[in-house]
Amino acid sequence: SLTYAGLWEVSGRLARGLTRLGVGPEAAVAVCAERSVLLPAALLGVLRSGGLYVPVDPGYPADRIGYM
Repeated sequence: SLTYAGLWEVSGRLARGLTRLGVGPEAAVAVCAERSVLLPAALLGVLRSGGLYVPVDPGYPADRIGYM
């Protein structure tokens, strides 16, 4: 499980990393992950970096994921 404080901490680390990579306003970040306790942290981290997330189902065929 993940507490609200833990969610904020993990998403903040991800946001800082994404910002260092150049993610900012209007940058799209693909999030391809199975459902887990960390998925909301990933989505929040993208939003905190200023970007927008594009949810990608890992069950999609590889060529479709590549196209996206």
